[in-house]
Amino acid sequence: MNLSIKAQSISESSTLAITALANQLKSKGINVIGFGAGEPDFDTPEYIKEAAVKAIKEGRTKYTPVSGIPELKEAIVDKFEKDNNLKYKPSQILVSNGAKHSLYNVMQALCNPGDEVIIPTPYWVTYPELVKMADAIPVYVKCDPEKDFRIDIDDLKAKISGKTKAIIINSPNNPTGAVYPKEDLKEIAQLALSHGFYIISDEIYEELIYDGRRHVSIASLSDEVKEKTIVVNGVSKAYAMTGWRIGYAAGPEDVIKIMTNIQSHSTSNPNSIAQYASLAALRGNKDDVFMMRDEFELRRNYMVQRINGIKYLSCNTPHGAFYIMMNIQELKGRKVNGATISSSEAVAKILLEKANVAVVPGDGFGTDDFVRLSYATSIKNIKSGLDRIEAFINSEV
Repeated sequence: MNLSIKAQSISESSTLAITALANQLKSKGINVIGFGAGEPDFDTPEYIKEAAVKAIKEGRTKYTPVSGIPELKEAIVDKFEKDNNLKYKPSQILVSNGAKHSLYNVMQALCNPGDEVIIPTPYWVTYPELVKMADAIPVYVKCDPEKDFRIDIDDLKAKISGKTKAIIINSPNNPTGAVYPKEDLKEIAQLALSHGFYIISDEIYEELIYDGRRHVSIASLSDEVKEKTIVVNGVSKAYAMTGWRIGYAAGPEDVIKIMTNIQSHSTSNPNSIAQYASLAALRGNKDDVFMMRDEFELRRNYMVQRINGIKYLSCNTPHGAFYIMMNIQELKGRKVNGATISSSEAVAKILLEKANVAVVPGDGFGTDDFVRLSYATSIKNIKSGLDRIEAFINSEV
């Protein structure tokens, strides 16, 4: 009996795959330095954990409304108004099982078979798969590293067709760390309005921006843009709550209604206890967030300086998130143990096997000239990992 053709077309997450390989080596007693993590290495702040314990003790362990508890939705409304100058009603908010789930709901609500969704590259590995799962077609527009991975508007225009349903904007960006300036967002928004397609704005790394830069939500540019934008965010990255699985979306009421209906028949409500913990996160101060952000910036500064000092390697300076795209073009075509390095996957495999360092191959992000390193790990691990990479390259490449 044949299994689902569509399901078989969905690729494995490359970030999770490299983590699994690294864990296999660790289980054999090998000391592996991992640069694959997509989550902060800090613990969830105590006041958030205490709120969860309190919720358990008070018996808040039952089903909640599908779209989230009213108190949390109100806190999200307040967050948007305070941080992003965006005014929403609770009926325009949907709380889901993580930002990834929110994005899944968006794609399912917007797309019909044959619709096209524009995705800037490099992209987060899940975007194309979510589009395909909605029977739509990913259309890629390349972002040049020489231009700090910013979208070229002329290149974007060339990808727009009568089938374009949406564009996915991710700022700060995973994997490049790019932060879209307001001027770029205005041009993208104008194209969306003139051609009538939606904007899906993934802002999950909003709090992790460096160098004094500020996050701008594309939905805040005008009421017209807001009506064509679905904003996706969550508590995972800012509050070190990845395992709590709470994300949320805000957008036009008709879109959010459809997304809520989809969620009601797929997963129903998000975890009740995690919702109360997220309420505490959004209602609390941001001291822990700022501490984490400052530490990430120090790590980033060290990594950029080190990578650009290693033979055959280089990188841009990311202005947000906690990733660096390491350029490996000068490694490709060179030989290690008689074998020619031909791809980012080969580089990742060699570094894991020979240097016991785990990085994520760039082909999973839509670019084969890079590998992604996360600095969501201790400065000690970062130093050790880069020492290993440099020693390996100096001795064997």
